[in-house]
Formats: sequence, structure tokens, C-alpha cells
Amino acid sequence: MIRIPKAGNKKIDMQQVKSGDKVKVHYHGKLTNGETFDSSEGRQPLEFEVGASMVIKGFDDGVTGMQVGEKKTINILAEDAYGPINPEMLIEYHKDRFPADVQLELGMPLVMSNPAGQQFQVKVSEIKEEIIILDANHPLAGEELIFDIELVEIVGGKPLIIMP
Repeated sequence: MIRIPKAGNKKIDMQQVKSGDKVKVHYHGKLTNGETFDSSEGRQPLEFEVGASMVIKGFDDGVTGMQVGEKKTINILAEDAYGPINPEMLIEYHKDRFPADVQLELGMPLVMSNPAGQQFQVKVSEIKEEIIILDANHPLAGEELIFDIELVEIVGGKPLIIMP
């Protein structure tokens, strides 16, 4: 006769991510054309608190309900990422306000300062006869984003205890 020892309580990590949890994730962010714009590859996982506006809304929503070790791909519309392109963030700037030796090119990144002295990045979006149009939108504004996500850890999470 073979005796099987009576099983005790088992700890099984079945916790699902919810708002307020601190999590660690690895991610690979791509545009719809397949171009990578960011990745945690070769770095520590991204750590953030879900629901605390530390990441874009679509990313928060995407990790909610995941379990440790789970991998998934999420598509985030522009509205839930960096928003649509805001025409009010397009700035007309007279060419004569640039130093004469600066060769402006489409897509060229520049740094500007607002009246309070805060610096922000813009890019040259259009070059006209007398005017340069600078785009102060986030570089990913108007873009649908695709993320491959792996939930590495729920920081401080408690495993679910299953009773036999």
C-alpha cells in the first residue's frame, strides 16, 4: 500500500493586477508600421503603480488583470496614448529669429524655452518662405501604439492561498 501524504495549504500566485498595485513589466513598444520606439530590453523592468497616471492610460489598462509571467500584446489608440496631434502646439516662428548659420531641416529637433524658463523639445515640421512651423506635440502624438508586455512581478503582491 502506498500512502500519499495529505496535502497542506498551497500557495499559488494567481493574483491579478488591479489599480493601486505596483508592478514590474518588460515591454517592447512599436508603431503600426513595425518601427520600435522604445523597449526595456537590456534594462531593468519598468516599475510603476497601476492607476496612478505614471504611464499612459492604455498601458495602465493593458496590464490590469494580468498575472505574473503572463505575456500579451496590446494596441493603444492615440486617444489612450499621447493624444491626437494638437494644432495649438504648432508654433509659427519667423526665420530671422534663428541664427543665420543654422541650417534648418524638416524633422530637425530643437529645444525652446517658455517665458517661465522651462525647456521643451520641438521639431521643425514645415519650412516656408519667411516662417518656420515648429511642432511642440509629443513625438508620439497621433500615433497608435503596439506594446508586447510581460508582467514580471507584482511588487509586494500576496499569493492566493488555495485550500484543498
